[in-house]
Amino acid sequence: MVSRKSADCSASSVAATLHRIKRLQTDRRYRDAQGACFIEGVRNFVHVSDSRLDIAVIVYSEKLLTAPLARKLVRRFRRSGVETISVSPEQFRGISQTHRASGIGAIIRQRWQRLPSITPSMGLWVILDRVRSLGNFGTLIRTLDAGGGTGFILLNQAVDPYAPSTVRASMGSVFQQQFIRTHDQALSQWLQQHQGYVIGASPDGEENFHTFTYPKNTLLFLGEERTGLSPKQRSLCNTLLKIPMVGQVDSLNVAVAGSLFIYEVLRSRMLDSSDFRGN
Repeated sequence: MVSRKSADCSASSVAATLHRIKRLQTDRRYRDAQGACFIEGVRNFVHVSDSRLDIAVIVYSEKLLTAPLARKLVRRFRRSGVETISVSPEQFRGISQTHRASGIGAIIRQRWQRLPSITPSMGLWVILDRVRSLGNFGTLIRTLDAGGGTGFILLNQAVDPYAPSTVRASMGSVFQQQFIRTHDQALSQWLQQHQGYVIGASPDGEENFHTFTYPKNTLLFLGEERTGLSPKQRSLCNTLLKIPMVGQVDSLNVAVAGSLFIYEVLRSRMLDSSDFRGN
């Protein structure tokens, strides 16, 4: 029989965890300070498990969680020592940001890489300074994952790969990609040291993106949709390429433009490779 003191302590612990989750969902500064984020949904939970990310706490609702694989993973993580907290359907719906609460979520540790630990030849990297929509960023993460890319080099603090809207739009791909945060000067020095070839996407590019021969050490630099690449950012690029447009529109959002570039690089690298497979 559970004593009232134990029950009250348990209820207090659950309340504290739910409060922490809400702060992780809504407070960017808190999320960064904690080095954590909250994910929910069976797909994301399975991706996190496969990616061997550090799970701090699992929150689930016995009544809402019907997916056998997710229930099995909860039991496995509990046996391995990961804290698991069972909540009521109402409590889980209170932290859910999806249309239909799946009954499974987790607080996970953010995973970051350091710029000196990589080289431009280690896959395809996308450089970003800022985006107008974190949903577009999530879509771009998903495309880079589909295109066999490695990750993102993020300048300064504007872009957050662990924001809830980014994670949702990435459909779990955020857990498969690498992320590096740095600044202009460090990036410039790193590019010179490793002879990285930076291609900037710009409407005034010297050549169309589909006629260019992409070097193996290519990095893509994508500007913010409204302002594009700044003069300082353009100076980091070895060449500027454009996406031809014949209609009245004069620009594309970063998710669309970046996706076109990613698949053009993929085509140039894997056209004759057995690794290339269709959807």
